[in-house]
Order: sequence, then C-alpha cells, then structure tokens
Amino acid sequence: MSVQEEQVDMDSVALFDYLKQQIPVDDLKNYASPRRIRSIDFVKGLAIVMILMAHTSSAWLDSQWIYLYGLMYALLDFLGPSLFVFLSALSVIFSVKRKQGVVPDKVIRNGIVTRGIVIMVIGILFNLPTVFLFNKPDWIWNWNILVFIGFSQIISLYALKLGKATRGIIGTFIIFTSDTIRQYLYDGKEAGNIFLSIVHYIVVSPAPMTPLIPFLSICFISTIFGEYLYAAMIDGTKQAYTVLFRIFLFWGICLIGLGMIYPFILGTPLQTTTTLSAVDYPFLDLLRIANSQTFTSFQFPGMPDFLIRGRSSNMCYNLGWALLIIAIFFYYIDIKEKDNNFIRMLVYYGKVSLSLFLVHWAFISLFVDYLNILFFVLAWLGFTGLMGFLMYVWIEFANGVGSPEWIMVQIGRIGQKTTHVVKKETHLIVEKIKKEHGDKS
Repeated sequence: MSVQEEQVDMDSVALFDYLKQQIPVDDLKNYASPRRIRSIDFVKGLAIVMILMAHTSSAWLDSQWIYLYGLMYALLDFLGPSLFVFLSALSVIFSVKRKQGVVPDKVIRNGIVTRGIVIMVIGILFNLPTVFLFNKPDWIWNWNILVFIGFSQIISLYALKLGKATRGIIGTFIIFTSDTIRQYLYDGKEAGNIFLSIVHYIVVSPAPMTPLIPFLSICFISTIFGEYLYAAMIDGTKQAYTVLFRIFLFWGICLIGLGMIYPFILGTPLQTTTTLSAVDYPFLDLLRIANSQTFTSFQFPGMPDFLIRGRSSNMCYNLGWALLIIAIFFYYIDIKEKDNNFIRMLVYYGKVSLSLFLVHWAFISLFVDYLNILFFVLAWLGFTGLMGFLMYVWIEFANGVGSPEWIMVQIGRIGQKTTHVVKKETHLIVEKIKKEHGDKS
C-alpha cells in the first residue's frame, strides 16, 4: 500500500473498519524483530524450541527416563526463559528507536505499555487452568514467563530514560540483593507477618517461574546491550558489527564466570531442600528428579547454586550465557553471513515465538509419562516440526488472525490511527489560528 493510499485510508475509514483491513504477513513476522540482524530472531527461535523440549520432556518421559529431564533442564535452563525474556526486552529498544522523531513520544509509550498489559493479561489467563483444575485460587497471580515478558516491556521502556551507567548499577544491585530480600520476605511470611506475606505474594508469587526479583534486573541490563545492538544495526558496517560482537563476548564470559564463582565466595556452592526453600525456589526439585535414576547408586549431593533459577548467581550466569549465545550466532549469521535451511527455520520460529509458546500447550497431554528416551526424541522432533507447520499455515494462509503477533500489530495500528488523527486535528487547529490571526491583522 502506498503512502498516499494509506493517507486516504486513515482519513476516510473508521477505526473498527481500519482494523479489519488485512495486515501484511511481513508486519506480523517482524513486529518485534530488528530486521537487519537475523541472529536475534535465530536465538529467539532456539530459545522457544528449547522451551518446547523442556515442557514436553517433563510430561512425556516415562518414570525410567524422567531423570534426564531433571538433569538436562538444570544444565540447559540458560537457553530457556531467561534468554527468551532478555530477547523480548530488546524488542522495546527497536520499537522506541525506530519510531523516535517520527511518532510522538506519548504514542510510543502508550503502544508499548498497552502491548505489555495485553501480554500480562494473557499470562494471567494462562494461570486459570491451574486455579480450577488443582483448586489453587492463590495461583491466579503467578510470575509465569508471559506475565513477566509483558511487565518487562513496560519497565524496559522507562529504564531507557536512564543512562547506561545508572541502569548497570540498578541491575547489579537487584541481582546481588535478591537472595537476601527473598529470604527476608520468606521468613516474614512463615512467621505470619501479614504485610511481608502480601509483599512476598506480589514479588515472588506462589509458583515463581520468573519472579520479579531477580528477573527485574534483565530489564535494566538488556536495554544497555540493546542500545549497542541498535547502534550497530543502524551503522550497518562490518567494523560496527565486529565491535558489537566483542562487547557481547567479553561481558558474556565475565558474567558466566562471576555467576559460577559467586556461590563459592558466599560458601554456598551446593544447595538442597534443607538449605533452601523448595517453595520459593521450585527448580530445586530438579535435584530430586535427577536423582530418581536407577541405573547406578550415584546420587548428586546437591544442586549448584548457579543452576537454581531465581538465585543471584543463576541470574548472573544466565545473563552471561544470553550475551555469549547472541555473540556466537551474531558472528556466524550476521558477520560471516552464514545461511541454510536450519538457520531460516529457527529465524521463522523466532518471529512467531509468542504464538508457538501458547499453542504448544494444547498438545502437552498427548503422551503423558509414556515415552522412553528414543521415542521421546523422535516425538519431540516431529512435534517441533508440526508446530512450525501449524504456525506457517496460520500466518501465511490465515493472515495470522487472532495470533498474539496479530494482536500486537493491531495495538500498534490503533496507535498509528490515533496518531494520524491527532496530527490532522492539530494541523487544522494551527491553520484556524493562523487564519484568525491574519483576519485580525
């Protein structure tokens, strides 16, 4: 559609009719993508595929092989939610920077805030099956990945208003105080302190998958590197890309090392249910699952602190891996310009990752506690391919109507339509004032 046609549409079409107009497929796939940096979508696709593997393995592996889920989930969790949240927070940078100077700041803010609230609402609705099926009414509020992604969109927007150094200090402070704060809130809750119980419920939640503390730090840390990423994308030269690669690589290695060393400094390299609350840190249960193997008498004495999601060391460790993974694939895909069917597949998965996350839950009950490791691998590969095929049909042939990406683009179009109307009315008012001023003269 040409600019002139778009102008006519906005002038003559009511908002509801405007939203009914077909959205270009490329807009659906690229609403949260950097476009010129393919590795970001590739890594996002890798993250969502690993999330699919984690969720299906927990449900499908039989009792003899379920220990592999506990072992691999703990070792590969850095490829899951924390990486996905980090990449999703980067989308705020692209949304803001692309529109600055073209769209009023208020409209940019309203669009991102609305998008964040919509994702949070979807996340809260996602909690409802647990509330009703397992009779856990307090689980209506949970920091699941969708709730936090929506929240991170909003916080990242406001974090951008701060300088890089300030964001770095705030993010670091959140990471290294989170263990103490969460322990204080947990102890207060257990002691019956009503105020601390309420704060614990809001900040940690009954099933803290991606709890506010320390995951809030991602919003401040990711925006720092997001700005470096955007600047390199705008520059577009090999030199800028090489400098960006070195920045991500250096800080990735440093944070991984710090995350692994930090528990030894504190004297807590290994954790068990006797040293740490499994209620506040549910991923500690992976230790029990990993020890359920019956092949040998070997038992893991504890779970490394930096592998327990929600711990300060784990946040450092996972942020480091996020930067390192982005650096590696940025080097091969964007600097070396490697391309093949596998890369293109994961790039596509990254573009429709939000839809993939929601749709895959409909198939989780297919093989509950039924598959050995061989059949699981085959089923997982087939399932991952099926998900991609379903997304392709939905997006390419049904125009993605009703998908999360479609909803996000519609929110943006509402802002675009509103902005156009505001600009048009402002122009008319200015012209009227000029005319009245001329008549008086």
